[in-house]
Amino acid sequence: MATYIALGRWTDQGARSVTESPRRLDAAKKQLEDMGGRFMAYYMTMGEFDMVLVYDAPDDATAARFSLLLGSAGAVRTVSMKAFPEQAYREIIASLR
Repeated sequence: MATYIALGRWTDQGARSVTESPRRLDAAKKQLEDMGGRFMAYYMTMGEFDMVLVYDAPDDATAARFSLLLGSAGAVRTVSMKAFPEQAYREIIASLR
């Protein structure tokens, strides 16, 4: 499985219904599990982004589907990144020699 990080912001709709956010998070976790992935961590943050999600997905296509599902619900917009663990990072750098 690959790891992904999503930085999220509540939309106006999401901010208006922020008390429903825990229910939406639970639904998102279930959707991801149904796709073969799993949540590793969720953080509410202050500053430019309102939340950080760290999750595993079987492949990039699954991660893209998950991002699209999150956005299509209308409560949050995300910026997603694929994350490479330290060992993969070291292997990538070593391959440059």
